[in-house]
Amino acid sequence: MDKARKPHLLVDAERPNLLEDRFPHTLPPLIRLSGSAVEIIDGKPVEFDIASVKNRDIVITDTTFRDGQQSRPPYTIDQMVHIYDLLAQLGGPNGVIRQTEFFLYTKNDRETLRRCRELGHKYPECTGWIRAVKGDFRLVKEAGLQETGMLTSCSDYHIFHKLKFPSRKACMDSYCDVVKAAFDAGVRPRCHLEDITRSDIEGFVLPFIDRLMELSAKAPDELSVKVRLCDTMGFGLSYPGAELPRSIPKLIYKLNRECGVPSDRLEWHGHNDFHKVHVNGGTAWLYGCNAVNTTLFGFGERTGNPPLEGAIIEYIALKGGLCGINTTVITKLADYMRSIGLPIPDNYPFAGKAFNTTSAGIHAGGLRQDERIYNIFDTTTLLGRPPRISITDKSGADGVAHWLNEFFGLKGDERINKIRVHELARWVIDQYDVEGRLTSISDQELEVKAKELFPDFWARCKSGRS
Repeated sequence: MDKARKPHLLVDAERPNLLEDRFPHTLPPLIRLSGSAVEIIDGKPVEFDIASVKNRDIVITDTTFRDGQQSRPPYTIDQMVHIYDLLAQLGGPNGVIRQTEFFLYTKNDRETLRRCRELGHKYPECTGWIRAVKGDFRLVKEAGLQETGMLTSCSDYHIFHKLKFPSRKACMDSYCDVVKAAFDAGVRPRCHLEDITRSDIEGFVLPFIDRLMELSAKAPDELSVKVRLCDTMGFGLSYPGAELPRSIPKLIYKLNRECGVPSDRLEWHGHNDFHKVHVNGGTAWLYGCNAVNTTLFGFGERTGNPPLEGAIIEYIALKGGLCGINTTVITKLADYMRSIGLPIPDNYPFAGKAFNTTSAGIHAGGLRQDERIYNIFDTTTLLGRPPRISITDKSGADGVAHWLNEFFGLKGDERINKIRVHELARWVIDQYDVEGRLTSISDQELEVKAKELFPDFWARCKSGRS
């Protein structure tokens, strides 16, 4: 053995250490970071302290009715009002879901906004979204909104190729004129830095932010500019050592520390083109961006945005508690979205029909002995979704026994053991070995066999449910 290598000695135990301080089961697994993480920025070590994340007012914002509508047919007014009501219930009285944004251009847009506000919810606050055009502030004022997002694209792809500005200066001057118009209208502007992860940070973004901070210094505090960092093409990276413009830690550090944008005026808006959308949002929180912008179930332009329900679970894991969040509303939202035609894949985390369903017999055996072995947390309490078994040729007697016990609602010593399900388990195997079946066996088919093979339990079950 290498003399420098430290030997690792077995710590014998007769009782299990289930690491319940990190995996409480009554909550999502808690995110415990070892003090701080170091990122080298401009040759200096930059740390985030997990304590600051717990103490900061990190929040979730929503763009389901704006970006979320750009990948699907428009919602009806009634649908948007119902979804907004459920978002308010989900985020709870502390406003964990702090804001949501609406288009203002059509009659339906304005009617939806009116009806949502009539519900009287303090959170999420209704905000607008407009082009960087002075005349559009009339719509914001007429709607009675205190804040609106405005598009301030910042990559040269957009400045020169899309917006056709003759120079960066002309672009910056135009944006600042619109910000001044917002102040004149008494509206808080939220500048959406579109395509920031493909921009010249030192040459355009930081000088632009400096100008915004100078303008804000002359405006009332309640009108101070907010800055949304838009990772429009999903190029953002959370990795330590990544270079600008793709590094999320470095972007936030520059705006927060060098330009002086307070954390409560920074917001992250990502896209999922490279499967990084959720972790990038969490990274933005850690490094000093208080708000992460999301959509329900991640639906949005192209590959979508940070999923709101994923941000909810991440928030709980970082904060170490529910903070007033009603997690069961995630299931209500998923059921409602499916009812109006939004396709949620069956294996989609937290919301898919089969996200906590297993068909493997060995997994079913684990669930039968202790739910915590194969269920991510107490999905029954937190989501109203008990773990389930999908019966296939891989389920075995363990899987069949678990299905029966869940179907009959049996607990403790009442539960049927796998020895007693031999006949039903044999029937399942015959469906595949003899009949050549290729699909899983439906609950309806199993119910018929359960009534036939377990008449006593069936009678008790039916009488209990009536």
